[in-house]
Amino acid sequence: MHKPISGRRRQLLAAAGAMIATPLIARAQDPIAGGRTITLVVSYAAGGGADLMARVIAPHMSRVLGQTVVVDNRPGAGGQIAAAHVARGAADGSQLLVDASSFAVNPALYPKLPYDTNTAFAPLAVLAIFPNVLVCNPAFPAKTVGELVRMAKEKPGSIAYASSGNGSAQHLAGALFEDRAGVTLQHVPYKGGGPAMNDVMAGQVPLFFANVASSLGNIQAGKLRPLATTSTRRAHSLPAIPTIQEAGVPGYEVLEWNPVLAPAATPAPVRERLAAAVAKAMAEPEVMGRVRALGGEVFTGGSAEAAEFIKKQQALWGAVVRERKITIG
Repeated sequence: MHKPISGRRRQLLAAAGAMIATPLIARAQDPIAGGRTITLVVSYAAGGGADLMARVIAPHMSRVLGQTVVVDNRPGAGGQIAAAHVARGAADGSQLLVDASSFAVNPALYPKLPYDTNTAFAPLAVLAIFPNVLVCNPAFPAKTVGELVRMAKEKPGSIAYASSGNGSAQHLAGALFEDRAGVTLQHVPYKGGGPAMNDVMAGQVPLFFANVASSLGNIQAGKLRPLATTSTRRAHSLPAIPTIQEAGVPGYEVLEWNPVLAPAATPAPVRERLAAAVAKAMAEPEVMGRVRALGGEVFTGGSAEAAEFIKKQQALWGAVVRERKITIG
């Protein structure tokens, strides 16, 4: 006849069972893509904002995942080359796209993309959000956005703004400003942001919607005068400068941002692990400090919020491109 199991013995047996089960539950997850190197494919050349963000997060992602994470720059065609490469690649987490805000603009600008923006990718994250700043030549008579709007309404088409080319972020920022402020400006496209900014400093063109990070030194040196920033909140690197909305142009917001996207067929568990690694990388004090130094803010949402944000940006810029009949030619 078996003796009944005492309460103490029952506890010991339960503890022993837990010890046996725990390694099965807590064992390390299988490496992504069989342990191969994970590549962050950047849609722009080395030195740009997307490249910088990819290189900042890569070592932190590597530490979290226990795998090597490298950066591969594939610039060209407004981001299409890198995006097409990732869209056609293996959907196993070994290749991720790190793009720029042009990702949301390209479907409207290009009638035939080598991929379907809405179905080829699964957003994992938006890394950070950066405002631009409307700057002018120091000799420009308008000291505020209100004065600029008044001058532009008095003489439609007489005030010019420079951009890095047709369909560029600066061109779109100017087009949205015209729409929201009810003014007509003259667009002067350049072959790159550097030449455009140089001509604004030289007085050839009065206005430019500049990147905060790239223009801050010239602003501090007095070579450019900031009129307003393009986000809805003031930039912490330019706290005394109002936003364009504060300055009297309602509904105006232009942001630069960097999404991280996986091929859409990547398995959900792999996407979740990659998204978690990106989130942990962005939460590192070093990374947050770099973003702040560039005038931006870390995006606080997860994958679902990133997907919703991208949809809204695509709708906004699609409408601007169509209504203003903007082309890249």
